[in-house]
Amino acid sequence: MSDIIHLLPDNVANQIAAGEVIQRPASCLKELVENALDAGATHIRVLVRDGGRTLLQVIDNGKGMSPTDACMAFERHATSKITQAADLFQLRTMGFRGEALASICAVAHVELFTRRPEDEIGTRVEIAGSKIISQEIVQCPIGTNIRVKNLFFNVPARRKFLKTDQTEMRNIRMEYNRIALVYPQVQFTLVNNDEIESELPISSLKQRIEAVCGHSSKPFTSQVVDVLANTELVNIYGYVGKPETASKTSQQYFFVNGRYMRHPYFHKAIITAYSGLLSSDHSPSYFIYFEIQPDAIDVNIHPTKTEIKFADEQAIFQILLAAVRESLGKFNITPSLDFTSETHIEMPQATHSPTAITMPRLQVDPSYNPFKKQSSHKPSAASGWEKLYVQSAFDQTSEEPPQQLFTLPSITDATPLMQWENKYIVVPTDKGLMLVHQHRAHVAVLYKELLSQLQEHKGMSQSLLFPEVIELSSTDMTTLQSLQNDLQVIGFAMEQLSPNAYTITAVPMQLGQINPIDTLLQVIHQVQDTGSNVTLQWQEAMTLTLADKMAIPLGKTLTDIEMRDLLMRFNENYSVQYLNNGQTIFTILTLDEIQKRF
Repeated sequence: MSDIIHLLPDNVANQIAAGEVIQRPASCLKELVENALDAGATHIRVLVRDGGRTLLQVIDNGKGMSPTDACMAFERHATSKITQAADLFQLRTMGFRGEALASICAVAHVELFTRRPEDEIGTRVEIAGSKIISQEIVQCPIGTNIRVKNLFFNVPARRKFLKTDQTEMRNIRMEYNRIALVYPQVQFTLVNNDEIESELPISSLKQRIEAVCGHSSKPFTSQVVDVLANTELVNIYGYVGKPETASKTSQQYFFVNGRYMRHPYFHKAIITAYSGLLSSDHSPSYFIYFEIQPDAIDVNIHPTKTEIKFADEQAIFQILLAAVRESLGKFNITPSLDFTSETHIEMPQATHSPTAITMPRLQVDPSYNPFKKQSSHKPSAASGWEKLYVQSAFDQTSEEPPQQLFTLPSITDATPLMQWENKYIVVPTDKGLMLVHQHRAHVAVLYKELLSQLQEHKGMSQSLLFPEVIELSSTDMTTLQSLQNDLQVIGFAMEQLSPNAYTITAVPMQLGQINPIDTLLQVIHQVQDTGSNVTLQWQEAMTLTLADKMAIPLGKTLTDIEMRDLLMRFNENYSVQYLNNGQTIFTILTLDEIQKRF
């Protein structure tokens, strides 16, 4: 019997390795950018076309390579980052170490331009399917320029299972942002289909986080608190979000030694630190950076290098928990006990009656026996059964309407009204003294009107004399595009100016002089915080935010006619005591409650 075990050709072995290393265009981008960082680059430019399947190009100003290194870099198991097995436990570099470039050139057309600072001319290498097509001397700038074209051209099955361009581009942005958040000292530029999508200059860490994850309508500095803990085991620094900024779609990042990672155990530590401060369906934002000795972690347990094993996870858990709690307490985020407030506890008092108190009597039927067999009952023939359904309490055709759970006190033209602190409307009623929050009452009215416009498609617009331009991030742009039809029904008119910008030409009539850009940004962020793709929830979140922006602001003085008109509209359209977000619209002080205070 002949031998059946044989060595695979290099091109086949590289394609097998590419199945783990290069899963999608985003994986290819990650390896190329990390190689640029290992080369000491201070400016990295990324160019993407068609979601990375047609072109993925990374240009850096690093130290470059010699002509020999330019060819050796694409050989399997060739690397400059380790020389012996012990180096695997002292890793401070980012790349895949000997597998990435060989895997990339096995499934794509690769063109490389590189030059060292000490060289006058550079080198060009062209490789396709692990085969060197050409190598020549060319003139090129210092650094490395690598082009990956036609990814998976020789693996039709892998290319077939690539997602849409939008999905692949979203994955590329995710990897791009993760790397940019760790290296604020490096300038990054992302170009998608010849359009500059992101440009991040050299900045501080906080400025970089705000540029990548922040919103123009919400200053990043007012949303987070600093975290700092320096120990012999680990150094921890970064930022955690305030409890009021928590949402269902929070930004959460862990980094260790300049590398992004996922760690559910450390995530639990942060959630534990917020115990009692957040609702069960909300989570805080955090950007936590770990600095630890390389021999105390293992980054080789997963091909993507996002799952990292720590030698002493329990100790780091306690350090992280204490650091976050200290930050929340230092900045007075956690609730404190107020010992200065006076608390009046009403003790019940017995009321003495002139008549004697008698014990109630129990009525017992001595002849009742639960075990005694009852005589069988045979129902008579069904006759007149239709009468059972006449005047039923559940008959929808009944002349009497169902009873309302809550009835608002009636307000007539003769009812005296008073505005207090330019915030509340005081109304004397037959049930007591009613206090109405003028802003929330107007929000309730506008919310009902906007929902009705959405259902009936009867929104009214007001053209802007000078159109406004709104620029958005890729995530916000996706959200706005999903809301564009509903916004148009309400009264917004927009035209796309660029991949990341819209021109606002008209706004709803109710918006008045309010800035439309701030309004749209608030709507987008509120919809994102819903954490759902259900259209109805989106519409409710959008209309509630718009109504809040359009409503009467606090501190505005209202005339008697304006107060009366507001209350009449509120009674007609929104006869409930609370908004959808749980805020109280009005309250009634009854006569008994007032008399108890005297």
